[in-house]
Amino acid sequence: MPIRNFSIIAHIDHGKSTLADRLLQETKAVSERDAKAQLLDSMDLERERGITIKASSVTVHHSFGGEDFQLNFIDTPGHVDFTYEVSRALTACEGALLVVDSTQGVEAQTVANAYLAIENELELIPVVNKIDLPSADPEKVAMEIEQILGLPAEDCIYCSAKTGEGIPELLDAICEKLPEPKPAVMEETRALIFDSHYDDYRGVIVYFRVFDGSLSKGDKIRMMGTERTFTITELGRYTPNPEQAKTIGTSEVGYMVAAIKTLDDVRIGDTITIESNPALKPLPGYEEPKQMVFCDFYPASSESGSKKTEFETLREAVEKLRLNDSSFTYETQHSEALGFGFRCGFLGLLHMEIVQERLEREGGAEIVQTAPTVNYQVELTDGTVLDIHNPADLPDPSQIKSICEPIVKVEIICPDESIGDLMRLCEGRRGVFKGQRFVSEGRQMLDYELPLAEIIYDFYDKLKSITRGYGTMDYEIVEFRADRLVKVSILVNGTPVEALSIICHKEKAEVRTRAILLKLRRQIDRHQFEIALQAAIGGKIIARETVKGYRKNVTAKCYGGDITRKRKLLEKQKKGKRRMKAIGNVHIPQSAFLSILEQGD
Repeated sequence: MPIRNFSIIAHIDHGKSTLADRLLQETKAVSERDAKAQLLDSMDLERERGITIKASSVTVHHSFGGEDFQLNFIDTPGHVDFTYEVSRALTACEGALLVVDSTQGVEAQTVANAYLAIENELELIPVVNKIDLPSADPEKVAMEIEQILGLPAEDCIYCSAKTGEGIPELLDAICEKLPEPKPAVMEETRALIFDSHYDDYRGVIVYFRVFDGSLSKGDKIRMMGTERTFTITELGRYTPNPEQAKTIGTSEVGYMVAAIKTLDDVRIGDTITIESNPALKPLPGYEEPKQMVFCDFYPASSESGSKKTEFETLREAVEKLRLNDSSFTYETQHSEALGFGFRCGFLGLLHMEIVQERLEREGGAEIVQTAPTVNYQVELTDGTVLDIHNPADLPDPSQIKSICEPIVKVEIICPDESIGDLMRLCEGRRGVFKGQRFVSEGRQMLDYELPLAEIIYDFYDKLKSITRGYGTMDYEIVEFRADRLVKVSILVNGTPVEALSIICHKEKAEVRTRAILLKLRRQIDRHQFEIALQAAIGGKIIARETVKGYRKNVTAKCYGGDITRKRKLLEKQKKGKRRMKAIGNVHIPQSAFLSILEQGD
């Protein structure tokens, strides 16, 4: 039986998951009764937000030219944070459907995903989707695809994933144009793990693509990277419901259960081989995902009135989620202000939001989250280079030679009338202009190099508001570059609060910290004594705000008489305030930490 392995790639909201639904219906993999929108997006969060977070693989059958073709396809996420999921899926395929919305045209992520597929030497079929919409202009979009990506306009297939128009032609094109899988290179079995998830009852479920040989139920297998051995207890394919199989042969995609207890035993990109007849050389795997955004998660309240403390609930939730999502990292952290928590690393801001929401829903944990930071490389005077995720971990300034921050290459596709405002936005964020390209009538692509720290807060929101929702961006890390970066400490009543310290550019330090201090002043309740809120670089104070203390009118009962009586009472009050300030503790509410997260200009 001929086999075709392909992925569906596109920008966000261009109709990947709906197209996957139509392919399942057209190939009779799903009955009319069981069909529902975004069938492959099984997570509650995916269905609510209308986005794909995890790639899903499915096997269907289609008859073409008198032959029955087995089609293995993977529906991938479109958001820039999940590019890692896309790159993993593409490695398991020989072709890809590049879906473009006929009302929006080519967008930033379309370009990024197309180049990703070309780098992996995949055959691309351009698909112009949503042709049923009144504002659709498929011919113009086909010409745009030819201009920007060099894929001939006549090769484009016009379809509507919503109505099903053009889907049979698309299935025929997949069978006709996509290449056959490459033949096996060796007799020994080699299968690439491209995804895995944890099931409470069956352990780790591993998704794989067989490149050489075959896997059968009952085989004793070895993971070549971790050197662990297991016995396959269940083998099958998703069609899209799990369908068990005795054997999965060369070039096929499937899943297996082998009583694997923890996800540490399975590495994405590892090679599976047979224990009795192992392959000598593993398949080229994947690069480990690089975490780019870091923040701390703390339990919302640490009272230990219940049997299980909030921290234990959070720890269980984090450990469980790590089993299902190997692309985020965590380590235990302690803060004087917030108690015990976790320092977590994410691929991007959306990834961070998704993880936080999943921890609260699936793990039942209430979370306080600190301001997101990026990964810095610090070169010390003795030549060693440290990776710093938390400003509190920075060594003594006398030992630091330079601090390097991650620089990203940003591609922004925007309408012509927004170019001036966007350039001002990028230059205000220390951006370096690299070039400008014509995309189509009325749209341009801007290339900028920007520090990642400048775009992780509200850059995307500002981009969307400037372009009235028509602007799109894609970014990738290009290098670490040294700049005039400093650590700014926030002092409350003379005591540094490490949870609020930040690393930022020296020129912007005063503006940023003044905004933080103003927010803190509004959030901290007045005490019996005056509280000084200060921002300092090393020993130099660069900004200050004051929370005034409560004052009782101690001279109210003095009518006339000698002034010294009033002075004596006021001096007594002043002495008491001074003593209180020396020994008094300032209570910083958690709302103060949360308000500082809302980064505004």
